[in-house]
Amino acid sequence: MFNSIVLSKKMITKGSVFKGFVFNTLLLTTLLFTSLQATADQFKQFANLEVHYIALPSTFIEPSIATQYNIKRSKNNGLLNISVLDSKQNKQAVEATLKGTGKNLIGQTHQLEFRQIKEGKAIYYLAEYPFTNEEIVNFEINVKTEKKSNTLKFQHKFYVD
Repeated sequence: MFNSIVLSKKMITKGSVFKGFVFNTLLLTTLLFTSLQATADQFKQFANLEVHYIALPSTFIEPSIATQYNIKRSKNNGLLNISVLDSKQNKQAVEATLKGTGKNLIGQTHQLEFRQIKEGKAIYYLAEYPFTNEEIVNFEINVKTEKKSNTLKFQHKFYVD
């Protein structure tokens, strides 16, 4: 299950439900229109942890949502959204420390700076990545929880909108 759907189910306060609903609806709509770029069920299983991830151009996020979450909207700025869920605890969100890099095919590396977002019981991590049109990026992200450290690796091709 994609993390934005899980996130909307996990929100409990009225204010965060509305904000989360708007953000998650926009993110889900974006996914539906970018099915060639991303699959809604992108996750990696590490024992009892599910690490859900998506990368997309920041221009797919509405300006008001980008402002609210301090996301730079630009045709050359990508957004990574990662959430960590415990599959043995009814897919409850898990706090983690994320560190990683994005590396293009000519070897240019960009250090990712993740920000934790909490909305009710939902927890997710956002990082931005600069890209050029049709750039293929290999992401390698260390996901460290209280008990364990795992490495998430995936590749994404960005397109300028």
